[in-house]
Amino acid sequence: MKIIIHKGTNEIGGSCVEVSTDNSTILIDYGTPLRKDSLPVKINKPVDAILISHPHQDHYGEILNFETETPVYCGALSLELMNAAKLFSKGAPLANFFNIFKAWESFEIGDFRITPYLVDHSSPDAYAFLIEADDKKIFYSGDFQATGRKSKLFDKMLSDVNLKEVDVLLMEGTMLEGSNDKFPDEQSVEDKIFKTITEKNQATFMVSSAQNVDSIIAAYNACKKAGKIFVVDIYTAWILKKMRMVNNHVPSMSWHDVKVIKSNGHGYVESINKNLGYFTGFLAEAFHEDNVIDTTRIRKKPSAYFLKVSPWYIKKFMKSINIKDATLIYSQWLGYLKEEYSKASTVKLYESLKNRCDFVYAHTSGDADLEALQLFISALKPTTLIPVHTEYKEDFKEHFDNVVVLEDGELYEVNS
Repeated sequence: MKIIIHKGTNEIGGSCVEVSTDNSTILIDYGTPLRKDSLPVKINKPVDAILISHPHQDHYGEILNFETETPVYCGALSLELMNAAKLFSKGAPLANFFNIFKAWESFEIGDFRITPYLVDHSSPDAYAFLIEADDKKIFYSGDFQATGRKSKLFDKMLSDVNLKEVDVLLMEGTMLEGSNDKFPDEQSVEDKIFKTITEKNQATFMVSSAQNVDSIIAAYNACKKAGKIFVVDIYTAWILKKMRMVNNHVPSMSWHDVKVIKSNGHGYVESINKNLGYFTGFLAEAFHEDNVIDTTRIRKKPSAYFLKVSPWYIKKFMKSINIKDATLIYSQWLGYLKEEYSKASTVKLYESLKNRCDFVYAHTSGDADLEALQLFISALKPTTLIPVHTEYKEDFKEHFDNVVVLEDGELYEVNS
C-alpha cells in the first residue's frame, strides 16, 4: 500500500489522506482548511471512494467539489449532520453518492477491507478506520478523545487485538502540545456552567457547536440542576432530534424543561421552508404549543432561561427584550475568536458580545492530549507512526518511537 497525506502534516483541518494499491485508490476525509491562509486540496485523479470520518467541515467540506458519482462512505448520523450544515446555511442537501456504514462492520472497496471504529469525539458518529490490503494494515485514528462521555470507546480500541502492531498508524496530534488541565473532561465543563449560572442569576447565552453533543448535554444537565429552562434555536432543535438516533440522553424539545425559541434568528425558518420535503412536519413539531417559547415569556424573567442560540442572534435578542445584564458561556475552540480562523465580522461579533456580557470560558477539547496519545501508542504498538492533523509533527519524535514525518504530498510506501 501507498500513502499520500495531501493535507494534514503541517496543520489542523483540511484533512485529506490518499491510500492506494496497484488497483485501488481511496481518500480518507476531504476537508476544508480551518486557517484562512490555507487553500483546500484539489484531487485531480479518479478515486474508488471517499471515507468520511466525522461530520466536521474540516474533514468533509470539499466533497462538494468532487464528482458526485464517486461513492462517499459515512455513518448515517454523519450524513444527517452534514446535510443540516448545508441546509441551514441556505444551501441544498449534498448531492454525492452516499453509502452508509456501521460501526465495527467491515466492508470492501476494491482491494481494501475497511473496518470503521466508533470513537469518542466532540462530534457524534465519529470514526477511525482500519484499512487492510496487500497483507498490510493501516489504522487512521481520525479525531478522538479519551475523556468524553463515550470514553469506553477509547478503552475498547486499546484492547482490540486487531489493532495490535498495525503496520502504520496515522495518528492525529491536535493537542500534542496543548493542555486540558483546566477542563480535563466534560464533567468539569458541566460543573463550571452550573457554578456560573447559579452565582450569576441573570439571562445566560451559550456559544457552542450545536453538533457538540457532549457540550449540549453538559449545559442541559447544569440547567436541570439549577432549575433553569434550556432554550434552543430551531437549528439546534433539529440537530438534537437527529442526535437522538444514537443517544437517548440528548435533550429533546418534548421534555418539559427544554423549549424552542419562536424566532427566525439567522434565517433558519426560511431554510426549512425552502426544503419542506426534507424537513417534513418538523416546524409544526418544533413550534407546537408544548415545545415552543416566545420572547414575551422570557422577558418576564430572563434569569430563568439558558439560551443556546446562534451568536448572530444574541445581540438582537438582548435588545428586543431589553436585557441589560447577561452571561455568555463560550464552549468551543478559542481559535474561532481570532481572524486567523474566522471572518473579521465573526471576530468583531464575539468582541461585541464580550463587551456586552460576562464572558465565561467552559470547554474541553474533543481531541486526545499527550497522555491519551501515549496510552494509545503503548497499547497499539504500531510498526510505524505517522503524524497527521497536527501543527507539531516534529515534536512526535520527542515522545514516541518509530515516527516517520511526512510533508503534504509526499509518497510513503508501507514497509517499502
